[in-house]
Amino acid sequence: MTEAVDLLVVGLGYVGLPLAREAVQAGLRVRGFDANPRVVRQLNSGVSHVDGVGDGDIADMRAAGFTATCDEDNFGAPRVIVVCVPTPLSETGHPDLSNVVEASGMVARRLRRGMLVVLESTTFPGTTDDIVRPVLEESGLRAGDDFRLAFSPERIDPGNTEYGVRNTPKVVGGYTPECTRHAMEFYGRFVVKVVAAKSTREAEMAKILENTYRQVNIALVNEMAMLSHELGVDLWNAIECATTKPFGFAAFQPGPGVGGHCIPIDPRYLSYQARALGRRSQMIDLAQEINDGMPAYVVERAGRMLARAGGELAGAQVLVLGVTYKADISDQRESPADDVVRHLRERGADVRYHDPYVGSWAVDGLDVFRAGDLDTALATADLTIVLQWHAQYREHLDASRTRVLFDTRGRLADHDAAVL
Repeated sequence: MTEAVDLLVVGLGYVGLPLAREAVQAGLRVRGFDANPRVVRQLNSGVSHVDGVGDGDIADMRAAGFTATCDEDNFGAPRVIVVCVPTPLSETGHPDLSNVVEASGMVARRLRRGMLVVLESTTFPGTTDDIVRPVLEESGLRAGDDFRLAFSPERIDPGNTEYGVRNTPKVVGGYTPECTRHAMEFYGRFVVKVVAAKSTREAEMAKILENTYRQVNIALVNEMAMLSHELGVDLWNAIECATTKPFGFAAFQPGPGVGGHCIPIDPRYLSYQARALGRRSQMIDLAQEINDGMPAYVVERAGRMLARAGGELAGAQVLVLGVTYKADISDQRESPADDVVRHLRERGADVRYHDPYVGSWAVDGLDVFRAGDLDTALATADLTIVLQWHAQYREHLDASRTRVLFDTRGRLADHDAAVL
C-alpha cells in the first residue's frame, strides 16, 4: 500500500526547503522532491544546501520522517503538493516556465481526487489558471470539482532571522473560493496569519507588485546616488534625515546593482505580459535599465578614483569584497558582482575577490582569484571595491588600510572613504 503523506514539496531550494522544515515542525508528514540528485543525496545524508536551514534542522526533519527523492515513483500518497520550482528568464529574456510545466505534468501523473495542489513559484498573473490547470486536468480530473488548486507566493527572505515561513503572512488565492478555503486551512497549520486573495491572479500579482515596488524604489535611489555625487551631496546622510519623517517615506539604499531571484527577475515577468498585451511597462523598464547600469557606473567611478591617485585600471590589482547578492549569506544568484568583474576585466584590471561565504568563483567560465588573508589583500591591492558588506568586514575596513577604497554600500560614509 502506498504510504500516506501530508505534504509533498516539489523543489527543495531556498523556497521549498524552509517550507518543508516548517511543516515538519508542525507535525506534518512531509516528503520532498528535487530533480537534482546531488541535493537529494545531501539532504538524505543530513547536509543542508540552503542558507537559514542548518544541518541540525535537516537532522531534526529526518528524525521526524522527512525524506527527499528525485524519483516521482517515491511520491507516496500526498494530500497536498506544493510546487516550488525555479522560474528563471530564458536566454532571450522571456519568462521560462519550463520547470513549472514539467512539475505540473509530474503532479498530473500522480493526481487523485481530493488533493490540493499549490503553486508557490513566482510568475505572472494567469499562470496557475491558464498554464498549470490545463496540464493538471490532462489527468481527467477537474480543478475545483475533483481537486483543489491555488497559488500562494513565496515570501522567503534569505538571511532574515526575524521573519520566516511561520511568521510572515501567507497570501493564498484559489481557482475557486472552495480552493482558497482548503489552501488557507492547510497553511494555517503552520503559518500564523493567512490572507485570502480574491483569486489566483490577485495572489500572483501581489508577489510581482512587492518586488516591482522594490525594483523601482532602488532604481530611484540609485539615480539619486549618481546625481548626489555630481552635486557634492552625502546621499546616505540625506536618507538618514528623510527617514525621520514618520509618514510618507520608506528608506531604500543605493548599491552596485540588484541581485537575488526576486528583484532582477520578477518585474520582467510583468513587463513580458505587458508587451503581450500590446502595452509598455515604462516605469518597470526604466527601473530595470537604471539598476542594470549600476555595475558599469561603479567601475567608471572606481576608474576615476584610481586615476586621481595616479593609477589606472589597466594592469591594476583590484580587490572586490563581498560577491553574494546579500550580506552574510552565500547566495550568489543574479549578484551584480559578476557584471562588475566583467567591466573591470574589459578595462584590463587584474581582479581578485574576498568573501567569507564563497570558496570559489568564476565569471564567464574564468576563475576569479580568491584572496587569502584579508588584511594582506587590502594592503596590497591598488583598488578595493566593497560590493557587499558582510559583518566580518567591520573589523578590517577603513581607508587607512587600503590604497584606494570605494564603498558601494555606504558603511564607511563617516570614515574618510569614498562611497557610492
